[in-house]
Amino acid sequence: MDVKVLGSTGREVSVISLGTWQLGGDWGAVSEADATAVLDAAVESGVTMFDTADVYGDGRSEQLIGGYLADNPELDIFVATKIGRRVDQVPENYTIENFRSWIDRSRTNLRVDTLDLVQLHCPPSPVYEDDRVFDALDTLVAEGAIAHYGVSVETAAQALRAVARPGVATVQIILNAFRLKPLDQVLPAARDAGVGIIARVPLASGLLSGRYSKDTTFAANDHRTFNRSGEAFDVGETFSGVDFEKGVEASHEFAALASRQGVLPPFAALAWLAQLPGVSTVIPGARNADQARTNASAGSAAPLPAEFTAGIRDIYDRYFAAELAGKW
Repeated sequence: MDVKVLGSTGREVSVISLGTWQLGGDWGAVSEADATAVLDAAVESGVTMFDTADVYGDGRSEQLIGGYLADNPELDIFVATKIGRRVDQVPENYTIENFRSWIDRSRTNLRVDTLDLVQLHCPPSPVYEDDRVFDALDTLVAEGAIAHYGVSVETAAQALRAVARPGVATVQIILNAFRLKPLDQVLPAARDAGVGIIARVPLASGLLSGRYSKDTTFAANDHRTFNRSGEAFDVGETFSGVDFEKGVEASHEFAALASRQGVLPPFAALAWLAQLPGVSTVIPGARNADQARTNASAGSAAPLPAEFTAGIRDIYDRYFAAELAGKW
C-alpha cells in the first residue's frame, strides 16, 4: 500500500483508507461480525486510517471501531471522526460547549483520551467565517482533547475558505470521476497551504463500480433510496448528486475506459484518485471483507496513463459538466 502525508498532521496514512458510514447502517444493515470482518480485511490489506462520524448509526460506527482497536492494541490506526450533525444546522450551534459535549461522546465511543482528527461535519457556510469556531478548536487542541482538526465540506467554495484557515489540517470533499470541480482550484490551494485532502464518495455511491443498471433498486433504509432527491441530507452525498439514469449510462463508458487499462471499474476509479497530486487519501466504504480487500488493492496500482485522465474528463464534460458547474 502506498502512503502519503495527511496534511499538517504530519502523519503518513495509506492512500486508500476505510470509510465507515456503512458500518453505521445507512447503507442497509451490517452485522457486528460483518463489520469486524471489514475492519480485519482493511487492516490486513495495509489500510492505516479509518474515517467515521458521531452520527453514523448514532455512534455505532465509532463504537465498533473503538471496540475493535481496544481488542487489537498493537495496531497503529489513525482515526478521523466528525462532529456537528447532532443538532439543527444553524451557525449558532457551533459553540465550544457543544464541541466539548460531542468530542467527549466520541472519545467514549472510540475509547481514547485524545481524538486523532476531528472534522466539522459539513457545517453551514457562515461557520467558515466565524473566528470563534476555529478559536474553540484551537483551544481543544491545546487542552489535549483532539490532536488535529479539519472540515468536511459540501462545496468547493467552502473548501477554499477552510484551506485559508491556518489551523485546518485536512479538508474532506466529494471527489470522483463524476465530480471533478475540486481539481480546478481546491487541490492546488490545499497543496500550497499544506492541507491534506480526503476524497470521499470516491465511487459515486457505487455508480463507478459499473454494476448498476437503470432498474437497480436499493433497500428502503439505504440512503440511495431515501435520499435520492435530498430528502434527508445534501443530495450531493448520494450518487454525487448526478441523475441516477444518466450516471448509469456514464458508468458504462467509464467501465469501458477501465477495461482498456485491463482493470475493473472500481479499482480504476480508486487508483486514479489515489494517484492525483494533492489527494492524501481516499475513503471508500465496504460492507464486506471482499470489498475492503478489493478497494485497498487500488492503493498499490501502477501509475495510470494521461490518456485515462483525458477519458475521465471527456465523460464528465459530456454527461455532467453543464449540470454540475454551478453546484457544490
